[in-house]
Amino acid sequence: MPKIKYIEFNGKLHEINVQKGLTVMEGAVQNNIPGIDADCGGGMACATCHVYVKDNWFNKLLPKSEGEDDMLDQAFEPKPNSRLSCQIEVTEELEGLEVNLPEKQV
Repeated sequence: MPKIKYIEFNGKLHEINVQKGLTVMEGAVQNNIPGIDADCGGGMACATCHVYVKDNWFNKLLPKSEGEDDMLDQAFEPKPNSRLSCQIEVTEELEGLEVNLPEKQV
């Protein structure tokens, strides 16, 4: 199982093994990572699973869909490296992926 690193806004690190095929959001929810609310359960109908992807990982992910990009406009302080964690499927290639959590979710 790939290890994903979730870094809270305060700097606290959580390294979690996430099953392939799940999303980064599902890994966070299943492991009670604070800072990812996932109010819509992964339906891309909210922006409460917003994360900042470390720059060295951002281009390794599949590009954002137009719908994801639109939804990120609703997120708290979106940046160029913002993604919805419900749209990032965990694969072996994402071993060591690092995501930072925003100060809050909307």
